[in-house]
Amino acid sequence: MNSRIKRTQRDYTLDFKLSVVEQVEKGELTYKQAQERYGVQGRSTVLVWLRKHGRQDWRDDASSTPMPTKPRPLTPEQQIKALQVQLHEANEKARLFEAMLNVLKQDYGVRVVKKPLGKSSRKSSSPD
Repeated sequence: MNSRIKRTQRDYTLDFKLSVVEQVEKGELTYKQAQERYGVQGRSTVLVWLRKHGRQDWRDDASSTPMPTKPRPLTPEQQIKALQVQLHEANEKARLFEAMLNVLKQDYGVRVVKKPLGKSSRKSSSPD
């Protein structure tokens, strides 16, 4: 006589499922050993519990893993819209910085000089 107990789906309480999942994740049993030991009839039932209640990634094969998709190139209309949004944000930043410079100048008397392009911030070693 087989010592394995046949069970129906209604027999599996949440506590039972969590206990089996914990034993498998601790490495005490493989999911197949747990299936045999506890008389779980479905071949993938314990795997389903692991996926649903476990803390690890229990996908069984690469075919079930969605492949990362490359973003599709933007249409010209989408590119224009994205560039318009970037331009709007850049203009907002420019206005913010100008307002900050005005506050520094008017309220604190700080003079901020914008350096022309190509000029180094270091002092040159040659006398002027």
